[in-house]
Amino acid sequence: MRTAVRDDYDELYGQFRWHVPERFNIADACCTRWAADARRTALIVDHGDGRIEKVTYRRLRRDGNRLANALRALGVRRGDRVAIVLPQRPETVVAHVAIHGLGAIAMPLSILFGPEALRYRLENSEATVAIVAAAQADAVRAARGDALRHLILVDDTPPTARTSLADGEHDWASLLGNASDRFAPAGTRAGDPAVLIYTSGTTGPPKGALIAHRTLIGNLTGFVASQNWFPRPRDVFWSPADWAWTGGLMDALLPTLYFGRPIVAQSGRFDPARSYALLERHRVTNAFLFPTALKMLMKHDPEPRKRHRLALRAVMSGGEAVGDTLFDWCQDALGITVNEIFGQTEANYVVGNSSLRWPARPGSIGRPYPGHRVAILDDDGHELPPGQLGEIAVNRFDLHGDSDPVVFLGYWRNDEATRAKFSGDWLRTGDLAAADPDGYLWYGGRADDMFKAAGYRIGPSEIESCLVRHPAVANAAVVPKPDAERGNLVKAYVVLAAGQRACDELIDALQQHVRGKLAPYEYPKEIEFVDELPMTTTGKVQRAVLRERERQRAQGAQPSPIS
Repeated sequence: MRTAVRDDYDELYGQFRWHVPERFNIADACCTRWAADARRTALIVDHGDGRIEKVTYRRLRRDGNRLANALRALGVRRGDRVAIVLPQRPETVVAHVAIHGLGAIAMPLSILFGPEALRYRLENSEATVAIVAAAQADAVRAARGDALRHLILVDDTPPTARTSLADGEHDWASLLGNASDRFAPAGTRAGDPAVLIYTSGTTGPPKGALIAHRTLIGNLTGFVASQNWFPRPRDVFWSPADWAWTGGLMDALLPTLYFGRPIVAQSGRFDPARSYALLERHRVTNAFLFPTALKMLMKHDPEPRKRHRLALRAVMSGGEAVGDTLFDWCQDALGITVNEIFGQTEANYVVGNSSLRWPARPGSIGRPYPGHRVAILDDDGHELPPGQLGEIAVNRFDLHGDSDPVVFLGYWRNDEATRAKFSGDWLRTGDLAAADPDGYLWYGGRADDMFKAAGYRIGPSEIESCLVRHPAVANAAVVPKPDAERGNLVKAYVVLAAGQRACDELIDALQQHVRGKLAPYEYPKEIEFVDELPMTTTGKVQRAVLRERERQRAQGAQPSPIS
């Protein structure tokens, strides 16, 4: 029998006030103020081969000062864009400390990007310097345009094994070795730009979302609440989320450092066996895990506490719907209530749960976090009553009329897109939900993921969650399949769990499984088994890729391969 959870929500939400200082800098807040303690650990670097490296805040500040002086010598000035193409490693944090200290703008880019993706972002942002891992150097070289004047290469190979550097290329170790560790920071206002993150839209090229130093403050209420009142004295954080994306940077790395606690760094593809070992080895207490990662952990070891000594006290999840299956598994197998959250780069960490302070409702993405005014809007921008599906929107001002620091500054050199993002003071997220009378939001999917089949409006998330409950299914994605008679059919792409075999009998079993739990019109009329689903680097299923695949088939064309 589960104990009842206290409900402090109304008091917490109603009494909260923002206190944003006029001057604020991410480097000061996340590094400099902790560096006086020579023993305080910032990073626990797990190299995956048995080697564990502990990096102190003092070292981050020292190396950050050296890099800032080196960047200044290369001509980087306030407001310049500096690209960071690095995995989870100390140099990534040092780069942020240096760039923010200069008053420049950090532009994190995924190490999975190829030359075309890199070229667009580097050219659009007019980045002047890129700090790049050696493994990604060739891709950045191929994407290099006129604006990018310098490449700083982070190379782990011995100096004797390295290839010679071309003009405008610099070795990280040499650059820092020749720079002073005494640095006078530029100083920034809270509203000055700090980070440029490109978001992948469903139409048109990616847009650069410009976020301010104060945005970190705007993330803190959601971070603290979703991590069950982080920090506690022995808290250790970990997330496999790429630090190049909002989820990894603003939901994990920077908030953890803001509170002066250690975060585990580990690069490489997510592996459930390795992840269980990491959680146990480092006594991780708090984590951010995408639903995809939780599904992989669940399928790999349904009863992990029988084999692992876990210290987890809070897990936050977001990016995709968690669903009842994962919610129940986290409670039963991990002994925690997963705190689902909702946000996006333009307004992050605005809705969610905190199982320590208010009850989570399975399937709900939670309530607006303190400091954020959230509503459900119709197409004309009017607020909808409880029970009606509409678009999640975040107001520029909280309930007291104070500016919400989480709202982004705008899209990089794209005023038209910025204006289109707002209806008056409401920032429109493009995500659908309905609110219940108690203020809990129930996610309805992306507005562009919804489709009609035989006159019924279909949201894929609920069907996918239902499919994953079946023991034969590891993951699933639901998209429309064009149909002349019904407009669309419901189609499911299914990844089977280990040891399962695709067959007609299994297709029938999965269809009956969904029909028995959802509405008759929601069961997938067609199921296709695939080895993997197309995923973004942030762990979201790319349904647009599968929709396009079905569109090509309907037109008689050979569909593009899933990748």
